Amino acid sequence: MILFPHYSQPLALLAAVAFLPTLHAYSSNRTFEESCSAFASEADIPNVKVHFSQYLPVGYNLSIPDFPQSCIESQGSSPNQVIRSEVCRVAMLVNTSDSSSMTLEAWLPSNWTGRFLSGGNGGLSGCVQYVDLSYGSSSGFATVSGNNGHNGSSAAPMYQQPEVLEDYAYRAIYTGGVVGKKVAGAFYGNGVSKSYFMGCSGGGRQGFKMAQSFPEVFDGIVAAAPAINFNNLINFGGWLSTIAGFNTSSSDFISENLWQVIHEEVLDQCDGLDGAVDGIIENTDVCHPQFERLICTTDATNTTGCLTGAQAARVRALYEPLYGIDGTLLYPRLQPGTETVSYSTYFSGQVSPLAAEWFKYVVYDPSFDPETLTREDFAVAASQDPYNVSTFDADMSAFKGRGGKFLTFHGMEDYIISSEISTLYYHRLAETMSLAPSSLDSFYRYFRVSGMSHCALGNGAYGLGMYSFGSIQNAMEQDPDDNVLARIVAWVERGEAPEYIRGISYNTGLPGSGTAFKRKHCKYPSSNVYVGPGNYTDENAWRCQ
Repeated sequence: MILFPHYSQPLALLAAVAFLPTLHAYSSNRTFEESCSAFASEADIPNVKVHFSQYLPVGYNLSIPDFPQSCIESQGSSPNQVIRSEVCRVAMLVNTSDSSSMTLEAWLPSNWTGRFLSGGNGGLSGCVQYVDLSYGSSSGFATVSGNNGHNGSSAAPMYQQPEVLEDYAYRAIYTGGVVGKKVAGAFYGNGVSKSYFMGCSGGGRQGFKMAQSFPEVFDGIVAAAPAINFNNLINFGGWLSTIAGFNTSSSDFISENLWQVIHEEVLDQCDGLDGAVDGIIENTDVCHPQFERLICTTDATNTTGCLTGAQAARVRALYEPLYGIDGTLLYPRLQPGTETVSYSTYFSGQVSPLAAEWFKYVVYDPSFDPETLTREDFAVAASQDPYNVSTFDADMSAFKGRGGKFLTFHGMEDYIISSEISTLYYHRLAETMSLAPSSLDSFYRYFRVSGMSHCALGNGAYGLGMYSFGSIQNAMEQDPDDNVLARIVAWVERGEAPEYIRGISYNTGLPGSGTAFKRKHCKYPSSNVYVGPGNYTDENAWRCQ
């Protein structure tokens, strides 16, 4: 068993940002291109090596030749970007300790609004998110993204490397925020007016970490589908895989085709509970499917569309919370409605990739067989909690006290991170801070997004402006009701708090295919109910109650 400190202070980083010079690189005496080209040679930032500063004109096709293949395969990250607005690309190596460093890029737009944006990292990712850099900078934000202290999407670089692990847990995203703002100030000659963070999944966890532990860094945070209670999320994934089973030839194993049958049964029992049969479950809290209804009858001649008793019991177990060896709740259930999309991650006969990586490279060693996971192993993982990576502290008093605003949302068809963890955190936060919902609303608002998968996609109105889907180039030109980045700015800078966020469902389910319908997603604890009289595609036919 490996023991890790709960926290260490990023002293080298604090020293690095304390003496940043004011360069005034972008001045009236130079063009934007000239200022950008000169920045790398003129910048003198302790513990930061500026590799280059590159002027990128509108329409330039940027290609990153050494982009990690695993970032493309597992994160969907793209090494190619068509530049949407004139930017200065600054590539840096930042020392995070005497023996560790991170890659950081800052994209500084010529149409800077004074705002700063940091993007997050998903999963175990060490992937610079170029789509975030492009989206943020084209929206007028000085924008940064980093590699989280390692390259690629595996936990292998963390094995017996506590400094790399510490970067992943919190230090890299903190570094990017603090150093990035100083770089922006040095380039433009003016300090950042307001700073923002936006991330999903692992990036959602990073947003929570910043509000919990470093409340001074960001004024507004958008943190979606957060991987909070991280150690037990890992445990939960390993447990689901274990229950689903690894012997795909067993008579009790549930095939992908059967999961489609199970999904249709869940919809049959739960879809209409919100008043509309539209293939979307608005409130999974009231959805408790009875899987016994799928057990094959004694006279069934075709058993491809029904379950054995053992299979029904297995499905029921897969939709129960995870409890520890002492009976303590570790993680809430996987919400119903995710049956078909959960297959490849948890039900395919392979251990959840996140669980396999974490146990092999952080909890134990590469020789560990994740197919042998037990509740005892889960207890070990939870007790280690390296550098408080769990990110489950339910106190944001300091963030609230300085006027910070926190917007979080979670897809209710999320097949990787159950949306019920976000609901659980909401209640823990209210109880810990002793705040009624009306008081919590002053700085923290949570929205459940029906029909949204993990961070994006799904058969519902999932397009919320978190990514540059479709024709969106400048978030600040969008209606804040339709764009969460514009919304957090409106809340922070104008006090316009959201009562709902409105999503777009696309004609083919994919961005750029035209709008099928829009739907307002309610601020928790309200949920959507169909009241008519229009079709379910009419956003005004729904009411939050």
